Amino acid sequence: MAGKFVCTNTEPIVETKQGKLRGFCLNGIYTFHGVHYAEADRFQMPHEVEPWEGVRDAHSYGYVCPLLQQDEPNMELLVPHRYWLMDEHCQNLNIWTPSLDPKAKKPVMVWLHGGGFTAGSAIEQVAYEGDHLSQYGDVVVVSINHRLNILGYLDLSAYGEKYANSANAGNADLVAALQWIHENIASFGGDPENVTLFGQSGGGEKVICLMNTPAADGLFQKGIIESGVVDLGPDKKADGRPLINAMLKELGLSASEIDELERIPYAKLVEIYKKVLPEIIKEGGYIGCWPAPNDWYMGNPRHVGFTEHAKTIPVLIGTVLGEFCFEPGIKDKYTLSEEEQMELIVEKYGEEAEELAAQFKEAYPGKNLSDLLYVDLFFRVPTKQLIKKRMEQAEAPTFSYLFAYDFPIDGGKVAWHCSEIPFVFHNTDRTALFNVPGETDRLQERICSAFVHFARYGNPEIASLPKWPACENSDEATMIFDVECNLRHNHDELLLKSLQSCDNSEKMTLADTIIDQKKTDAPVIRH
Repeated sequence: MAGKFVCTNTEPIVETKQGKLRGFCLNGIYTFHGVHYAEADRFQMPHEVEPWEGVRDAHSYGYVCPLLQQDEPNMELLVPHRYWLMDEHCQNLNIWTPSLDPKAKKPVMVWLHGGGFTAGSAIEQVAYEGDHLSQYGDVVVVSINHRLNILGYLDLSAYGEKYANSANAGNADLVAALQWIHENIASFGGDPENVTLFGQSGGGEKVICLMNTPAADGLFQKGIIESGVVDLGPDKKADGRPLINAMLKELGLSASEIDELERIPYAKLVEIYKKVLPEIIKEGGYIGCWPAPNDWYMGNPRHVGFTEHAKTIPVLIGTVLGEFCFEPGIKDKYTLSEEEQMELIVEKYGEEAEELAAQFKEAYPGKNLSDLLYVDLFFRVPTKQLIKKRMEQAEAPTFSYLFAYDFPIDGGKVAWHCSEIPFVFHNTDRTALFNVPGETDRLQERICSAFVHFARYGNPEIASLPKWPACENSDEATMIFDVECNLRHNHDELLLKSLQSCDNSEKMTLADTIIDQKKTDAPVIRH
């Protein structure tokens, strides 16, 4: 059925600080793509876009940041993707809004994409499209592209003042985007004093970083962190000299010729970076591609504590039951007897199997016992640590969730990394696997409504969910999103402790994600 489309010489046109933009409107949602919020020279801080005369069309997605290696389509049924043109001048954003009335004051939800700090883009996943969320939630949705990997997080501070914050240039882009939003979003019907950051995986980590970035204070009021707390990288002041000197040596340049790194083609820069990286890693040196604490960024709050301002920001935070379960898993698991399920558990956990099985049944009553094979520790454990620190330090509330839905592929598949995103964006109809009559629509309504309610009011309580209190006094009250949603208290404490004690899996490091991007590539944890 055809929708109503509007795009004329006179509408929809919005006046921004820099000039006029023309978007389009489809079914009541005004859309503006590829809006430039800043410019920046390589490795340097962003600055405002120069004003322009006339009207600029905002009808095309902007460039996305170049990647360290070629993206490869992989398991698209689980995480449907889009691939786009790349350029390092990628400071652009997209806007979806139900109103262009400056007095409308709609809540603003700003999406920070996943991919760690090395990959991804604002449009990479099909589920990132913001029109359905804007329409359903009556909110303004914004998604942001910014510099990544060595373009956004390479420490050159020892080589000149203009590079003083190069180790955080990518996050500085995000602050510049938030500043643009603060100055202009009212013209798009948004409330600049009611802005919520939400992001998944690397996007969630970016929310955490921005909470402890004083330059972002006051530019957002709430944070949603989806599978975004990890132990990949160091959290210490950067010293990029060994890495940069090795790159200069490989290029036949001296330190006095550092400016040449600004002009070398990106592909060549990546080649040299990857060539010297193994030796730097062997020596335990700084490898870039991750924000580094300095006078601009105070450091990850899980390690250094929350700034006074960060303590005032309400947080909604959670993970997915089987984050790394991208492999086929147990086919037709619901046809297995409990004895057959226990055989699988014993095969993996040996003498610990009986105790773990009992703890899993206590933590997740009604779930298939084979899901124990895929219970996530990588995100869940540090997420619980951050929640605990919030309960100890923060003034504002922290709300916890866990996404545990089973999907209709291969006879039932535990939820994996990224699988909650279509529900959050109200985009299950755009993702084939996320459609089960009588289940996914209802779950989508609950998840999307809870996230929107949090963005609007600072709490996720809605009528269709059980009462959802904030975490407090060592009580992690966790909403379990599933066919039947329920609230549990410290439900997985014993299970996680037991799993940690017998966990022999490979521990991933930041270096692993750079040397072998496929370890975090689509769709493992890159997003």
